[in-house]
Amino acid sequence: MDRPPGTLFIVATPIGHLDDLTFRARDVLASVDLIACEDTRRTGLLLKKYGLKKRLMSYFQPRESQKIPQIIQHLRSGGDVALVSDAGTPGLSDPGYPLIHRAVEEGITVIPVPGPCAAVAALSASGLPTDRFLFVGFPAPKKTALLKQLRALDKEKATLIFYLPPRKIESFLTCLHQIFPGRRVVIARELTKIHEEFLRGTAEELLGKMLPAHLKGEATVLVEGKRRKSDREGLWFCRPGKDQGRA
Repeated sequence: MDRPPGTLFIVATPIGHLDDLTFRARDVLASVDLIACEDTRRTGLLLKKYGLKKRLMSYFQPRESQKIPQIIQHLRSGGDVALVSDAGTPGLSDPGYPLIHRAVEEGITVIPVPGPCAAVAALSASGLPTDRFLFVGFPAPKKTALLKQLRALDKEKATLIFYLPPRKIESFLTCLHQIFPGRRVVIARELTKIHEEFLRGTAEELLGKMLPAHLKGEATVLVEGKRRKSDREGLWFCRPGKDQGRA
């Protein structure tokens, strides 16, 4: 008798502080037959902290299409699989969507195991409106394309959320100042780590205060949406700098 298909678990993992792995996520990682991960070394370190030894399969964006048939076959034969990224929630500017889409099409059960997410963590402490937000992810890499992308977002009232590598922060702020002068911007860097920091101000103010230390580590950048009448009072423009660290 054929075994019923297994379950694909979408497991959120720590974005910095390894203690942020949830009890449920740990239990799921311990129970599955296979863990599909971006980098087996990074996931291996997380598993080692929690005393887990599991079969790992490398699953990263350039090779997603090659790995999907193997993972689907494993699921169809009754094995359970956990999908994790290097940090945070799989599928959000990380590998995952093609596999999840295929699993859904195949009638395989897909279960989220929620937890850390840099975008939500940064938004929650940003001081910008949280009732509406638009996750953009990594912005267009070239200046011309980026300016076009930002212009298309000019009338968006939701708080905009971007992910940026450190080498792109200054050029991104320059483009922000050109398209969104005067809007509130928050840079959240090294979230949940020892040097966690929130920098707040306009793009112009932040450019004037950038230090070499601010250009290290992945950053989540939040940009105020087109200002609504309810937002015209009580504006803050905290001086950028190390105005907040980890508690």
